[in-house]
Amino acid sequence: MLACVGLVSRKFQAPQSLFSRKFQAPQSLFSRKFQALQSLFSRKFQAPQSLVSRKFQAPQSLTSRKFQAPQSLTSRKFQAPQSLVSNPSRPFMDLKTLVASLNDFASLAFAENWDNVGLLVEPSPPHTVKTLLLTNDLTEEVMEEALQRKADLILSYHPPIFRPLKRITWKTWKERLVIRALENRIAVYSPHTAYDALPQGVNNWLAKGIGVCTSLPIHPSKAPNCPTTGTHRVEFNINDTPSMDKFMSAVKEIPEISITTLSARNDGEEQVRVSLNCTQKSLLRVVAFLSENSHLYQKTEILSLEKPLLLNTGMGRLCTLVESASLATMIERIKGHLKLAHLRLALGVGRTLESPIKVVALCAGSGSSVLQGVEADLYLTGEMSHHDVLDAAAQGINVILCEHSNTERGFLSELQDTLTAHLEYKVNIILSETDRDPLQVV
Repeated sequence: MLACVGLVSRKFQAPQSLFSRKFQAPQSLFSRKFQALQSLFSRKFQAPQSLVSRKFQAPQSLTSRKFQAPQSLTSRKFQAPQSLVSNPSRPFMDLKTLVASLNDFASLAFAENWDNVGLLVEPSPPHTVKTLLLTNDLTEEVMEEALQRKADLILSYHPPIFRPLKRITWKTWKERLVIRALENRIAVYSPHTAYDALPQGVNNWLAKGIGVCTSLPIHPSKAPNCPTTGTHRVEFNINDTPSMDKFMSAVKEIPEISITTLSARNDGEEQVRVSLNCTQKSLLRVVAFLSENSHLYQKTEILSLEKPLLLNTGMGRLCTLVESASLATMIERIKGHLKLAHLRLALGVGRTLESPIKVVALCAGSGSSVLQGVEADLYLTGEMSHHDVLDAAAQGINVILCEHSNTERGFLSELQDTLTAHLEYKVNIILSETDRDPLQVV
């Protein structure tokens, strides 16, 4: 019975609750609808203004952009060549132009006559160089690195092609280097001993590791651009007689000579001083001709023509320290400069680690032929033959050997900055990260 009353009560109250909610709902909904409409009306009213404003401004903005774009593009097209020259982020050079600039930086005439220097591998032209990779030795590992880093030119200090190649196959590693370079359009250039001779080249860099000093080349280079006609000069006097013209006509028929004449006086007699510049080959003919006509001339001289020597350019360096240092101190200086934990030392006879060092003769790489016979307290080089070391030590000269490429590779970091400036920042120059000396201390 109570259950029924409860149900009736709930049924009775439910309609009121529902009615109350239904009755209030329209007011709430009406209020919300009214406000919503007002809000919507307000937004709709403002929206057209905003849209109109945007639509009105948009054409101006678009017109402005369209109007400025051609100017901007024109400006970029006009400035692009200058930008490419000065902006290292977008550098490039034509290979032929770059090689000419490299040859200006270090004349290949400075290289030893036995060396193989210059452009060794050339892709078919035209070839643009954006990235140049510096390495001491071009190995297959370095070639792989060049491919990964998208190098267009490899400057390898040591020439990867030294002895003539009779064939280009996949059989040997040097042949494979040539194949991969050509297939991937990578040029290869090698300066080698031309950089050794430079005033600010490899040997000067090596000399920075021994301390403050003055240095001169052990074997100075000859001026490469000094014009000389022939190898010898023959000078003689001839009497100014009618037979002189016939004599001179016969001389002029000798090939490969150049002739200059000057008026001269000898013992009150009018004479002509004749100067003949001739090659080694034509010299023999000149001497033979003069021998046949010895009665016509006098005061003969034969001179050897040589190009002038350059003061700061050449092979090796003879360095005189401003202040003497012990051999032990020199060892530590050299280790620090070359970033080596170990090096090889041969003590000169009668010398100790405390012996003073004043004069150092050095040569990057293999220095036997350059250092031989030079008077010094210390020889510094990469490698020497066993018997050359014995000869030096017997003369009381200390010898430090650092392995061949360890005396060269560090120069490349300095070269990177120097070459970048020389090429006017037109080429991105990078250092090899895989290049290293093949010998290790174990």
